[in-house]
Amino acid sequence: MPVTPPAPGPGSAPRVPGAARRPEPPAARPEPPSESAEDPDPEPDDAPDAEPRRRRGRTLVLVLAVLLLGGVAAGGVYSFVIWFSVPDFEGPGTGDVVIEVEDGDSTRQIGVELAQQGVVAAPESFTRAAEGEERIRAVQPGFYQMRRQMSGAAAVEMMLDPDSRVGELDIRGGVQLDDTRAPDGTVAPGVLTLISQATCARLDGEERCVSADELRTAMTDTDPAELGVPEWALESVGAAEPRRRLEGLLVPGRYDVAPGETAVDVLRGLLTTSARRLEATGLVAGAQSIGTSPYELLTIASLVEKEAINPDMPRVARVIYNRLGAGRRLELDSMVNYPLDLQALRTTAADRARPGPYNSYAVAGLPPTPIAAPGREAIAAALEPAQGPWLYFVRCRTDGTSCFAETLEEHNANVREARQNGAF
Repeated sequence: MPVTPPAPGPGSAPRVPGAARRPEPPAARPEPPSESAEDPDPEPDDAPDAEPRRRRGRTLVLVLAVLLLGGVAAGGVYSFVIWFSVPDFEGPGTGDVVIEVEDGDSTRQIGVELAQQGVVAAPESFTRAAEGEERIRAVQPGFYQMRRQMSGAAAVEMMLDPDSRVGELDIRGGVQLDDTRAPDGTVAPGVLTLISQATCARLDGEERCVSADELRTAMTDTDPAELGVPEWALESVGAAEPRRRLEGLLVPGRYDVAPGETAVDVLRGLLTTSARRLEATGLVAGAQSIGTSPYELLTIASLVEKEAINPDMPRVARVIYNRLGAGRRLELDSMVNYPLDLQALRTTAADRARPGPYNSYAVAGLPPTPIAAPGREAIAAALEPAQGPWLYFVRCRTDGTSCFAETLEEHNANVREARQNGAF
């Protein structure tokens, strides 16, 4: 039975028989719920895909933990390999070698120097052996007697041994170039002997030193400028008696002497160091400010050094300046005893009668050279003497203190007091 098509509704297009039917447009797909923090209805933990996400999180944590533990293990293996792969000699070593520790060197830098000199197999063999040894921090700059092919531990032990230190020179105030003797016959080593002793070290299996005679020959036969004498002293040094020309130019203090050097090289190194120290005292600039030469000031300071204890130095310097200003003889026993290489408070009548430029009872003015190594305090006193009218002084107490006087009568009274006190 034929089907009657429904009548078209209002606004509908009439259907044309035999025409293709247009497909209906697909329904709009709903948007997925938002996962933002503002979502009022987040997906619950018991949602169907919550468990897989938790499993993925646990897996990631496990992987990170394995990687971390693997890194730690690898680092430990690396440290283990490095620790036990450091080359190291065995035993105390053989032969002789002198190494230098410079100012500011770290333990690592010392190890590098030792390795370069063939003392240890590698810097690490020394630094590893030095770990935990606090005394290694107290190693002073200077020269050290070591051996070749030492274990790191043996090298540390030897460097800490005080007997390994070589090349150490200590010059004290008032010491002369030559050895001096006391009235009782005791001999005190002079600067040249002290330098000679400092040059001693074992080299190639043999104890070697630069002798005092070699140093004296170098001093007398070598041009002063080549020896390192400062320019401001060259003229006076050149005019001085050759065997005394370096007197006073090696100021008190500690020096490092490189073993194995020639006598000329040793003296040049010491004089160069001493010249810097003299400059640091203000000697050169100070001398110009008071109208004298640095060499004359050095000479005055040497007299002060020999004649006074520290508290009295400025007043003794004033006595010297007052007598020089008045054109009077200095009458210092230390000057008379200097060419005699004698250490004594007093002089004999025979010694005072000996002619010569150092006889302060016979000639006026300063001696041709300093008479000893003046210290910093003596130089300071010569630069800034005390103010006073004194022309005389005498050591009047057993502790070395001096009594000062303006007139001869006062001085004679001080001499009587000194004898009563047993000061000389």
